[in-house]
Amino acid sequence: MTDALAAEAPVRTMPPSDDRPAKISFRNITKEFVSQAGGPAMKAIDGLSLDIAEKDFVCLIGPSGCGKSTLLNLIAGFESATSGEVLLDGVGIKGPGPDRGVVFQEGALFPWLNVLDNVCYGPKRLSVPRQRYLAEAHAILRQVGLSAFAQYLPAELSGGMRQRVAIARALINQPPVLLMDEPFGALDPQTRVLMQEMLLQIWERDNRTVLFITHDVEEALFLGSRVVVMSSRPGRVLEDVRADLPRPRDFSVLKEPEFVKVKADLFALVREQTIAAAADSAGSTRPSRIK
Repeated sequence: MTDALAAEAPVRTMPPSDDRPAKISFRNITKEFVSQAGGPAMKAIDGLSLDIAEKDFVCLIGPSGCGKSTLLNLIAGFESATSGEVLLDGVGIKGPGPDRGVVFQEGALFPWLNVLDNVCYGPKRLSVPRQRYLAEAHAILRQVGLSAFAQYLPAELSGGMRQRVAIARALINQPPVLLMDEPFGALDPQTRVLMQEMLLQIWERDNRTVLFITHDVEEALFLGSRVVVMSSRPGRVLEDVRADLPRPRDFSVLKEPEFVKVKADLFALVREQTIAAAADSAGSTRPSRIK
C-alpha cells in the first residue's frame, strides 16, 4: 500500500482496471423478493454494477441485509436477478455449475459421509475416474492439513476442521471461481486466523477468482485485493477500494499505519450504512453521511 493511500481520506477508489478480463460481471442488477404474506416486494439490490477481474480476490462488506449474500447467490446460480445481467466470462448465468465452487458459513457437509467421501462427492457425480479423483482428494486434504482425518465423520471434527473439509470439497473440482459466504464467521478467533492464512496461501498459489462475503472489515482488508463496500438496502456499490498491501501477507501487516488508517476509514463507511439501515428498519429519518 502506498504512502499516498494512507494520506487520502476517507479511502481511494480503485483505479481503472488493468488488462485482465472481467471474470464476473454484474450489469445494472436489481433483485426484488416477493412477500409470501402478500405484502409489498422488498428490493434487496437496486441498479448495481460491478466487474471482478480474473484472479481478483474481492471482499464484499456492508450492513446486514444490504444484499451481499444475494449477489453471491446470483453468480452461484441459486437465484435469478429481477432485472439486469449476471455474467461469467461474458456469458449469462443459467444455474449452478462446477465452474463455481461455493463455501457457506456452515460447511453443509453430508453427516453420514466421512471426510474423504465428502470431498469426493462432486467428482463422483461428474463421473470422474475413481483413481483420478481419489488422488486429487488426498492431495487437497494434505493441502488443508486433514490427511490424518480422511476417515472421520463431520461430527467428529472441530468447526475449523469442518470448514477445511468444505473448502477442500469446493476446490476438488478445480473451479476457476470460488464463492465464499462468511465461511469463517462462526469460528473462534484463533481458528479464524489460521483459516485466513490457509486461504491466502491457497489463493496466492492458484490465483482463482474469489468473491468473499464478510462483516469483518479487518478480515476483508487482510484477505482481499479489493474491498467493495455496499450501501444499506437496497444494496448499491458505495466504495470500491484497492488493498495495495504486499504479498505474501502475514498478520504483521495489521500493525502497519496504512492498514490501520484504511481499516478505520472502511469501518466508518460500514458504520454509517449500518446506522442508516437501522433507521430505515425503525421507520425514522436516515442520518446524514458521517464525516
